[in-house]
Amino acid sequence: MIQGKKILVGVCGSIAAYKTAMLVRLLVKSGADVQVVMTDAATQFVGPLTFSTLAKRPVIRAFVKDQHQGTWENHVEWGLWADLFVIAPASAHTISKLAQGACDNLLTAIYLSARCPVMIAPAMDLDMYRHPSTKQNLHTLVDHGVHVIDSEYGELASGLIGEGRMSEPEQILSKMEAFFSPKDGSILNANVLITAGPTYEAIDPVRYIGNHSSGKMGFAIAKACIELGAKVTLVAGPTSLQPPDGLAAYHRITTAQELLEVCLEQFPKNNIAILAAAVADYRPATVATEKIKKKDQILPLELVKTPDIALELGKIKSEGQFTVGFALETEQEEANAMKKLKSKNFDLIVLNSLKNEGAGFGFDTNKVSIFDERQLVKQTELKLKDEIAAIIMQCVSEKLACESV
Repeated sequence: MIQGKKILVGVCGSIAAYKTAMLVRLLVKSGADVQVVMTDAATQFVGPLTFSTLAKRPVIRAFVKDQHQGTWENHVEWGLWADLFVIAPASAHTISKLAQGACDNLLTAIYLSARCPVMIAPAMDLDMYRHPSTKQNLHTLVDHGVHVIDSEYGELASGLIGEGRMSEPEQILSKMEAFFSPKDGSILNANVLITAGPTYEAIDPVRYIGNHSSGKMGFAIAKACIELGAKVTLVAGPTSLQPPDGLAAYHRITTAQELLEVCLEQFPKNNIAILAAAVADYRPATVATEKIKKKDQILPLELVKTPDIALELGKIKSEGQFTVGFALETEQEEANAMKKLKSKNFDLIVLNSLKNEGAGFGFDTNKVSIFDERQLVKQTELKLKDEIAAIIMQCVSEKLACESV
């Protein structure tokens, strides 16, 4: 999807600029025509010679090419030339300029005059990324139609651990390929309901029954659907994750009963439902009104079943609706997943195994097997959950396309 595309790569002043060299190499290897534009600050981290060698054309940096001859770099032409302008890394400083319309270097001038789509991959330290002004600037850019590639969690140049790392070059390339991929008509403009994260069932005012789900898989699927042009309603249990930009609606819930109520209300309005939430199977029969004091060696706790949300939605599923379920198994994995698919009236089921190292709850990676009612549709290696989400949606698209024939 990248071959033959004209890609303008903007590089700002950040230590993450070293990653952009690999991005340029990947783009050229994929057959793209690449032009790099750098800010002066960027040249303090990686020299222009590196990028000009990789891109096989001179880097552009300043408005004036030759002071003596009076030749200048036409920012308008570059904005018209490109099929996509990706700024990676995008520093907090440059993000602020873009959001406010400031224009004091060649990169920002090209941005303001660009008629092509723009992507940015933010890179900065943890507190800078979390600062309200940065968040507001990113929201402003999204409102302006800019595609933001979320920063990743990890070790930062300051030594802090958290969000702010620029997305890896392979991930940025994947986002670009997804952008240029033909939008499947079944996903484009479809209404998609997604559930994510755990549910918590109270024991007393301070304790609960729950599980280790982080919500990362469901949130990644929501982002993938938005990128495919879907109108996404995300219903999430307790999680520390920030909802992806571009949601049609976002609902926060805590218990399985609350999740059921929201799903019963939203499900009839949606063409597709992807039930990635890890719902607690049981809840206490009674909830103590005060904190239970530690007294005896054994605390009897009577549990009752929580509502089976997938089963209830399966009962009211209408012709033309498409549902995807998830199964996390530890034994007889395929058999249990297929049993769940049939009993809950799913069209596809995504099987996770706790036996796969680096997969399942809490990880940024996952390894899944996807089944329909007849057979294994797709089996993946261990990949980032964003990549797994893209694979799941590809399977959904292909299944829908087959059903429409």
